[in-house]
Amino acid sequence: MKATKDDIVVSDKAAKFQLLPTFQRFNQKDDVFRRSWWDKRIRNRKTELFYETYREPLKTWRKVDGFTQKDYALRNATWHVSDILTELKQDEDRREGFSDEFTLYRDVAEEQMDLGSPEEAAAEIKRVGKGFGADLIGITDYDERWMYVNKFSDMSKREKPQEIPEGLPNVIVIAQAMDYDLIRTVPSALSGAATGLGYSHDALVVLSIAQYIRNLGYNAIASMNDSALAIPYAIKAGLGEYGRLGLLMTKEFGPRVRLGKVFTNLPLALDKPIQFGVKEFCNICQRCSVGCPVNAIPSGPPSDTVYNQSNIKGVVKWTVDGEKCFGYWAAQNSDCSICVRVCPYNKDFSSWYTRVGRWLAGTWLRRAMLQLDIALGFGSRMQSKRWWQGERETLLERVRQAVRWVK
Repeated sequence: MKATKDDIVVSDKAAKFQLLPTFQRFNQKDDVFRRSWWDKRIRNRKTELFYETYREPLKTWRKVDGFTQKDYALRNATWHVSDILTELKQDEDRREGFSDEFTLYRDVAEEQMDLGSPEEAAAEIKRVGKGFGADLIGITDYDERWMYVNKFSDMSKREKPQEIPEGLPNVIVIAQAMDYDLIRTVPSALSGAATGLGYSHDALVVLSIAQYIRNLGYNAIASMNDSALAIPYAIKAGLGEYGRLGLLMTKEFGPRVRLGKVFTNLPLALDKPIQFGVKEFCNICQRCSVGCPVNAIPSGPPSDTVYNQSNIKGVVKWTVDGEKCFGYWAAQNSDCSICVRVCPYNKDFSSWYTRVGRWLAGTWLRRAMLQLDIALGFGSRMQSKRWWQGERETLLERVRQAVRWVK
Protein backbone atom coordinates (compact mmCIF):
# COMPACT_ATOMS: atom_id res chain seq x y z
CA MET A 1 0.00 0.00 0.00
CA LYS A 2 1.40 3.37 -1.01
CA ALA A 3 2.15 5.74 1.87
CA THR A 4 -0.21 8.69 2.28
CA LYS A 5 0.94 12.28 2.69
CA ASP A 6 0.18 12.06 6.43
CA ASP A 7 2.21 8.83 6.67
CA ILE A 8 5.19 10.57 5.05
CA VAL A 9 4.95 13.51 7.47
CA VAL A 10 4.95 11.16 10.46
CA SER A 11 7.80 9.09 9.00
CA ASP A 12 9.91 12.18 8.25
CA LYS A 13 9.41 13.51 11.77
CA ALA A 14 10.53 10.20 13.28
CA ALA A 15 13.60 10.15 11.03
CA LYS A 16 14.28 13.87 11.67
CA PHE A 17 14.12 14.62 7.95
CA GLN A 18 13.57 18.29 7.09
CA LEU A 19 12.52 18.64 3.45
CA LEU A 20 11.73 22.07 2.04
CA PRO A 21 9.41 23.00 -0.85
CA THR A 22 12.60 23.42 -2.92
CA PHE A 23 13.42 19.70 -2.56
CA GLN A 24 14.60 17.97 -5.74
CA ARG A 25 15.37 14.31 -6.22
CA PHE A 26 19.03 13.57 -6.87
CA ASN A 27 20.42 12.57 -10.25
CA GLN A 28 23.30 10.07 -10.06
CA LYS A 29 25.09 11.97 -12.82
CA ASP A 30 25.73 14.74 -10.26
CA ASP A 31 27.39 12.44 -7.71
CA VAL A 32 30.99 13.65 -7.37
CA PHE A 33 32.38 10.20 -8.27
CA ARG A 34 30.29 10.08 -11.44
CA ARG A 35 31.30 13.66 -12.24
CA SER A 36 34.96 12.63 -12.02
CA TRP A 37 34.34 10.71 -15.26
CA TRP A 38 32.62 13.41 -17.32
CA ASP A 39 32.99 16.83 -15.68
CA LYS A 40 36.17 18.64 -16.71
CA ARG A 41 36.00 20.69 -13.51
CA ILE A 42 36.58 17.48 -11.55
CA ARG A 43 38.39 15.14 -13.90
CA ASN A 44 42.14 15.57 -14.27
CA ARG A 45 45.28 13.45 -14.36
CA LYS A 46 45.21 12.96 -10.57
CA THR A 47 41.65 11.61 -10.58
CA GLU A 48 42.51 9.28 -13.47
CA LEU A 49 45.56 8.00 -11.58
CA PHE A 50 43.41 7.56 -8.47
CA TYR A 51 41.20 5.04 -10.27
CA GLU A 52 44.05 3.41 -12.19
CA THR A 53 45.99 2.48 -9.07
CA TYR A 54 43.13 0.32 -7.80
CA ARG A 55 43.89 -2.06 -10.66
CA GLU A 56 47.43 -1.33 -11.84
CA PRO A 57 50.70 -1.00 -9.88
CA LEU A 58 52.21 2.44 -9.46
CA LYS A 59 55.19 3.16 -11.70
CA THR A 60 57.17 4.24 -8.64
CA TRP A 61 56.35 3.22 -5.08
CA ARG A 62 56.28 5.78 -2.30
CA LYS A 63 58.25 5.17 0.88
CA VAL A 64 55.85 7.11 3.10
CA ASP A 65 54.19 5.15 5.92
CA GLY A 66 50.91 3.68 4.70
CA PHE A 67 51.60 4.17 0.99
CA THR A 68 54.13 1.41 0.23
CA GLN A 69 53.67 -1.37 -2.31
CA LYS A 70 52.48 -3.71 0.45
CA ASP A 71 49.83 -1.21 1.57
CA TYR A 72 48.47 -0.81 -1.95
CA ALA A 73 48.66 -4.59 -2.48
CA LEU A 74 46.38 -5.24 0.48
CA ARG A 75 43.98 -2.43 -0.37
CA ASN A 76 43.51 -3.62 -3.93
CA ALA A 77 43.15 -7.26 -2.86
CA THR A 78 40.20 -6.37 -0.62
CA TRP A 79 38.42 -4.80 -3.59
CA HIS A 80 38.94 -7.86 -5.79
CA VAL A 81 35.61 -9.61 -5.13
CA SER A 82 33.64 -6.39 -5.53
CA ASP A 83 35.55 -5.55 -8.71
CA ILE A 84 34.83 -8.95 -10.29
CA LEU A 85 31.09 -8.57 -9.67
CA THR A 86 31.11 -4.95 -10.83
CA GLU A 87 32.90 -5.75 -14.08
CA LEU A 88 30.97 -8.89 -15.12
CA LYS A 89 28.69 -6.97 -17.48
CA GLN A 90 30.86 -4.06 -18.52
CA ASP A 91 30.45 -5.09 -22.16
CA GLU A 92 26.73 -4.31 -21.67
CA ASP A 93 27.52 -0.85 -20.24
CA ARG A 94 26.79 -1.98 -16.69
CA ARG A 95 28.88 -1.47 -13.53
CA GLU A 96 26.80 -3.44 -11.11
CA GLY A 97 26.71 -2.33 -7.49
CA PHE A 98 27.81 1.20 -8.33
CA SER A 99 25.88 2.41 -11.39
CA ASP A 100 23.49 -0.52 -11.87
CA GLU A 101 21.70 -2.95 -9.58
CA PHE A 102 23.04 -6.52 -9.54
CA THR A 103 21.90 -9.14 -12.01
CA LEU A 104 20.51 -12.26 -10.35
CA TYR A 105 20.98 -15.34 -12.51
CA ARG A 106 18.31 -17.60 -11.02
CA ASP A 107 14.62 -16.87 -11.57
CA VAL A 108 11.99 -16.31 -8.91
CA ALA A 109 10.47 -19.62 -7.77
CA GLU A 110 6.98 -20.24 -9.15
CA GLU A 111 5.54 -21.25 -5.78
CA GLN A 112 5.47 -18.67 -2.98
CA MET A 113 6.23 -19.93 0.50
CA ASP A 114 4.20 -18.55 3.40
CA LEU A 115 6.55 -17.14 6.03
CA GLY A 116 3.74 -16.28 8.43
CA SER A 117 3.00 -12.74 9.55
CA PRO A 118 5.05 -9.76 8.32
CA GLU A 119 6.67 -9.70 11.77
CA GLU A 120 7.66 -13.36 11.53
CA ALA A 121 8.97 -12.88 7.99
CA ALA A 122 11.01 -9.83 9.04
CA ALA A 123 12.54 -11.76 11.95
CA GLU A 124 13.48 -14.59 9.59
CA ILE A 125 15.06 -12.27 7.02
CA LYS A 126 17.13 -10.62 9.75
CA ARG A 127 18.23 -14.00 11.07
CA VAL A 128 19.18 -15.15 7.57
CA GLY A 129 20.90 -11.84 6.79
CA LYS A 130 23.00 -12.08 9.93
CA GLY A 131 23.85 -15.64 8.90
CA PHE A 132 25.09 -14.36 5.55
CA GLY A 133 27.33 -11.91 7.40
CA ALA A 134 25.32 -8.68 7.73
CA ASP A 135 26.47 -6.71 10.78
CA LEU A 136 23.26 -4.67 10.92
CA ILE A 137 19.95 -5.16 9.12
CA GLY A 138 16.73 -3.14 9.09
CA ILE A 139 13.60 -2.83 6.98
CA THR A 140 11.72 0.20 5.68
CA ASP A 141 9.30 1.09 2.92
CA TYR A 142 10.09 2.20 -0.63
CA ASP A 143 10.36 5.99 -0.87
CA GLU A 144 10.66 7.45 -4.35
CA ARG A 145 12.18 10.67 -3.02
CA TRP A 146 15.48 8.88 -2.35
CA MET A 147 15.62 7.06 -5.68
CA TYR A 148 17.93 8.54 -8.32
CA VAL A 149 16.10 10.42 -11.07
CA ASN A 150 18.35 8.55 -13.50
CA LYS A 151 21.35 6.30 -13.22
CA PHE A 152 24.65 7.22 -14.90
CA SER A 153 27.17 5.12 -16.77
CA ASP A 154 30.85 5.90 -16.14
CA MET A 155 31.75 4.05 -19.35
CA SER A 156 29.38 5.46 -21.96
CA LYS A 157 29.02 8.71 -19.96
CA ARG A 158 25.27 8.77 -20.45
CA GLU A 159 22.23 8.81 -18.22
CA LYS A 160 20.15 5.65 -17.99
CA PRO A 161 16.61 5.14 -16.69
CA GLN A 162 15.87 3.50 -13.37
CA GLU A 163 15.46 -0.28 -13.59
CA ILE A 164 14.04 -1.05 -10.14
CA PRO A 165 10.64 -2.48 -11.13
CA GLU A 166 7.36 -1.32 -9.64
CA GLY A 167 5.66 -3.44 -7.04
CA LEU A 168 8.59 -3.74 -4.61
CA PRO A 169 7.25 -1.86 -1.57
CA ASN A 170 9.85 -2.92 0.99
CA VAL A 171 13.56 -2.17 1.29
CA ILE A 172 15.93 -4.27 3.38
CA VAL A 173 18.96 -2.22 4.38
CA ILE A 174 22.17 -3.85 5.57
CA ALA A 175 25.31 -2.34 7.07
CA GLN A 176 28.78 -3.86 7.03
CA ALA A 177 31.26 -2.66 9.64
CA MET A 178 34.67 -1.53 8.45
CA ASP A 179 37.75 -2.68 10.35
CA TYR A 180 38.44 -0.37 13.30
CA ASP A 181 42.23 -0.73 13.32
CA LEU A 182 42.55 -0.21 9.56
CA ILE A 183 40.55 3.02 9.85
CA ARG A 184 42.95 4.16 12.59
CA THR A 185 45.73 4.33 9.94
CA VAL A 186 43.91 7.00 7.89
CA PRO A 187 45.23 8.72 5.80
CA SER A 188 46.89 5.77 4.08
CA ALA A 189 46.41 3.41 1.18
CA LEU A 190 46.28 0.66 3.81
CA SER A 191 43.15 2.15 5.35
CA GLY A 192 41.43 1.76 1.98
CA ALA A 193 41.42 -1.97 2.69
CA ALA A 194 38.65 -1.35 5.22
CA THR A 195 36.51 0.19 2.47
CA GLY A 196 37.27 -2.57 -0.03
CA LEU A 197 36.42 -5.30 2.47
CA GLY A 198 33.19 -3.48 3.31
CA TYR A 199 32.07 -3.42 -0.32
CA SER A 200 33.11 -7.01 -1.03
CA HIS A 201 31.22 -8.28 2.02
CA ASP A 202 28.31 -5.99 1.16
CA ALA A 203 28.00 -7.52 -2.31
CA LEU A 204 28.00 -11.07 -0.93
CA VAL A 205 25.31 -10.29 1.63
CA VAL A 206 22.84 -8.38 -0.57
CA LEU A 207 23.15 -10.92 -3.39
CA SER A 208 22.59 -13.82 -0.98
CA ILE A 209 19.59 -12.21 0.73
CA ALA A 210 18.02 -11.33 -2.62
CA GLN A 211 18.47 -14.83 -4.00
CA TYR A 212 17.09 -16.40 -0.81
CA ILE A 213 13.93 -14.29 -1.16
CA ARG A 214 13.63 -15.21 -4.85
CA ASN A 215 13.95 -18.88 -3.92
CA LEU A 216 10.90 -18.37 -1.68
CA GLY A 217 8.86 -17.14 -4.64
CA TYR A 218 9.11 -13.37 -4.14
CA ASN A 219 10.92 -10.81 -6.27
CA ALA A 220 14.06 -9.18 -4.88
CA ILE A 221 16.68 -6.85 -6.36
CA ALA A 222 20.16 -6.48 -4.82
CA SER A 223 21.71 -3.01 -4.76
CA MET A 224 24.71 -1.17 -3.28
CA ASN A 225 25.62 2.39 -4.33
CA ASP A 226 23.39 2.24 -7.40
CA SER A 227 19.75 3.22 -7.84
CA ALA A 228 19.16 5.23 -4.65
CA LEU A 229 20.63 7.27 -1.80
CA ALA A 230 21.35 4.68 0.89
CA ILE A 231 21.61 6.88 4.00
CA PRO A 232 17.96 8.05 4.12
CA TYR A 233 16.81 4.46 3.71
CA ALA A 234 19.17 3.31 6.48
CA ILE A 235 17.88 5.99 8.85
CA LYS A 236 14.26 5.02 8.14
CA ALA A 237 15.18 1.36 8.68
CA GLY A 238 16.39 2.13 12.19
CA LEU A 239 20.11 1.57 11.63
CA GLY A 240 21.20 4.92 13.01
CA GLU A 241 21.08 8.71 12.86
CA TYR A 242 22.59 11.33 10.56
CA GLY A 243 25.87 12.93 11.65
CA ARG A 244 27.74 16.16 11.01
CA LEU A 245 30.22 14.37 8.74
CA GLY A 246 27.41 13.52 6.30
CA LEU A 247 27.30 9.81 7.11
CA LEU A 248 25.06 7.34 8.91
CA MET A 249 25.98 7.09 12.59
CA THR A 250 25.21 3.65 14.00
CA LYS A 251 25.09 2.82 17.69
CA GLU A 252 27.24 -0.28 17.17
CA PHE A 253 30.01 1.06 14.90
CA GLY A 254 29.55 4.82 14.63
CA PRO A 255 30.07 6.03 11.03
CA ARG A 256 32.34 3.07 10.21
CA VAL A 257 29.92 1.18 7.91
CA ARG A 258 29.14 0.48 4.25
CA LEU A 259 25.50 0.16 3.18
CA GLY A 260 23.55 -2.09 0.84
CA LYS A 261 19.88 -2.52 -0.09
CA VAL A 262 17.48 -5.21 -1.25
CA PHE A 263 14.19 -4.12 -2.84
CA THR A 264 11.46 -6.76 -2.48
CA ASN A 265 7.75 -7.55 -2.52
CA LEU A 266 8.05 -10.02 0.37
CA PRO A 267 5.56 -8.81 3.02
CA LEU A 268 7.68 -7.55 5.93
CA ALA A 269 7.14 -5.59 9.15
CA LEU A 270 8.92 -2.25 9.03
CA ASP A 271 11.41 -0.92 11.56
CA LYS A 272 11.26 2.56 13.05
CA PRO A 273 13.99 5.23 13.17
CA ILE A 274 16.05 5.36 16.35
CA GLN A 275 17.64 8.18 18.32
CA PHE A 276 20.50 7.84 20.75
CA GLY A 277 21.69 11.44 20.98
CA VAL A 278 23.75 11.83 17.79
CA LYS A 279 22.32 15.17 16.65
CA GLU A 280 22.65 16.66 20.12
CA PHE A 281 26.25 15.45 20.34
CA CYS A 282 27.18 16.62 16.83
CA ASN A 283 25.79 20.04 17.71
CA ILE A 284 28.59 20.50 20.28
CA CYS A 285 31.32 18.47 18.54
CA GLN A 286 33.35 19.66 15.57
CA ARG A 287 36.11 17.06 15.53
CA CYS A 288 35.30 15.99 11.97
CA SER A 289 35.07 19.54 10.60
CA VAL A 290 38.27 20.57 12.41
CA GLY A 291 40.05 17.39 11.34
CA CYS A 292 39.12 17.64 7.65
CA PRO A 293 42.29 18.81 5.82
CA VAL A 294 40.30 20.61 3.11
CA ASN A 295 37.48 22.08 5.25
CA ALA A 296 34.81 20.09 3.42
CA ILE A 297 32.65 19.53 6.53
CA PRO A 298 30.50 22.36 7.96
CA SER A 299 31.14 23.67 11.48
CA GLY A 300 27.76 25.35 11.92
CA PRO A 301 24.22 24.05 12.43
CA PRO A 302 22.29 22.03 9.83
CA SER A 303 21.10 24.12 6.88
CA ASP A 304 19.93 23.83 3.29
CA THR A 305 23.31 25.08 2.02
CA VAL A 306 24.31 23.66 -1.36
CA TYR A 307 28.00 23.95 -2.25
CA ASN A 308 27.74 22.57 -5.78
CA GLN A 309 25.67 20.23 -7.95
CA SER A 310 26.88 17.19 -6.00
CA ASN A 311 24.63 18.20 -3.09
CA ILE A 312 20.94 17.34 -2.91
CA LYS A 313 18.68 20.42 -2.93
CA GLY A 314 15.94 21.31 -0.47
CA VAL A 315 17.03 19.30 2.59
CA VAL A 316 18.05 20.87 5.91
CA LYS A 317 21.06 18.87 7.10
CA TRP A 318 24.82 18.97 7.51
CA THR A 319 26.13 18.96 3.95
CA VAL A 320 29.67 18.03 2.90
CA ASP A 321 31.45 19.71 -0.02
CA GLY A 322 32.04 16.64 -2.19
CA GLU A 323 34.30 18.49 -4.63
CA LYS A 324 36.78 19.39 -1.89
CA CYS A 325 36.53 15.93 -0.36
CA PHE A 326 37.17 13.98 -3.56
CA GLY A 327 39.88 16.43 -4.57
CA TYR A 328 41.80 15.41 -1.46
CA TRP A 329 41.26 11.72 -2.24
CA ALA A 330 42.78 12.22 -5.67
CA ALA A 331 45.67 14.29 -4.32
CA GLN A 332 46.76 11.61 -1.86
CA ASN A 333 45.94 8.76 -4.28
CA SER A 334 43.66 6.84 -1.93
CA ASP A 335 40.31 7.34 -0.26
CA CYS A 336 40.21 9.39 2.94
CA SER A 337 38.30 8.67 6.15
CA ILE A 338 39.87 11.16 8.54
CA CYS A 339 36.39 12.32 9.55
CA VAL A 340 35.48 8.73 10.44
CA ARG A 341 38.73 8.15 12.33
CA VAL A 342 38.36 11.22 14.58
CA CYS A 343 34.63 10.82 15.24
CA PRO A 344 33.99 10.08 18.96
CA TYR A 345 31.40 7.49 17.91
CA ASN A 346 34.08 5.55 16.00
CA LYS A 347 35.01 3.02 18.67
CA ASP A 348 35.47 -0.66 19.31
CA PHE A 349 32.48 -1.02 21.61
CA SER A 350 33.51 -4.46 22.84
CA SER A 351 35.29 -2.62 25.68
CA TRP A 352 33.28 -1.50 28.71
CA TYR A 353 34.88 1.94 28.85
CA THR A 354 33.95 2.77 25.24
CA ARG A 355 30.35 1.76 25.95
CA VAL A 356 30.34 4.09 28.96
CA GLY A 357 31.59 6.88 26.70
CA ARG A 358 28.81 6.19 24.19
CA TRP A 359 26.24 6.38 26.98
CA LEU A 360 27.69 9.69 28.21
CA ALA A 361 27.50 11.11 24.67
CA GLY A 362 23.72 10.70 24.80
CA THR A 363 23.32 12.56 28.09
CA TRP A 364 23.80 16.10 29.45
CA LEU A 365 27.39 15.02 30.20
CA ARG A 366 28.24 14.93 26.49
CA ARG A 367 30.66 17.87 26.74
CA ALA A 368 32.60 16.09 29.46
CA MET A 369 32.66 12.94 27.31
CA LEU A 370 34.03 14.96 24.38
CA GLN A 371 36.88 16.35 26.48
CA LEU A 372 37.61 12.92 27.89
CA ASP A 373 37.66 11.47 24.38
CA ILE A 374 40.28 14.03 23.33
CA ALA A 375 42.33 13.52 26.51
CA LEU A 376 42.42 9.75 26.01
CA GLY A 377 43.72 10.20 22.47
CA PHE A 378 40.84 8.56 20.64
CA GLY A 379 40.87 9.48 16.97
CA SER A 380 44.64 9.89 16.75
CA ARG A 381 46.36 8.24 13.79
CA MET A 382 48.09 4.89 14.19
CA GLN A 383 51.11 4.36 11.96
CA SER A 384 50.46 1.73 9.31
CA LYS A 385 53.59 -0.16 10.30
CA ARG A 386 52.02 -0.70 13.74
CA TRP A 387 49.02 -2.33 12.06
CA TRP A 388 51.34 -4.66 10.14
CA GLN A 389 53.04 -5.52 13.43
CA GLY A 390 49.69 -6.53 14.92
CA GLU A 391 49.47 -3.86 17.61
CA ARG A 392 46.04 -3.29 19.19
CA GLU A 393 44.50 -0.43 21.11
CA THR A 394 44.61 -0.87 24.93
CA LEU A 395 43.19 0.96 27.91
CA LEU A 396 46.74 1.44 29.26
CA GLU A 397 47.69 3.22 26.04
CA ARG A 398 44.71 5.54 26.48
CA VAL A 399 45.59 6.30 30.12
CA ARG A 400 49.16 7.17 29.15
CA GLN A 401 47.79 9.48 26.45
CA ALA A 402 45.57 11.21 29.03
CA VAL A 403 48.55 11.75 31.35
CA ARG A 404 50.50 13.36 28.49
CA TRP A 405 47.46 15.52 27.65
CA VAL A 406 47.16 16.76 31.27
CA LYS A 407 50.88 17.64 31.38
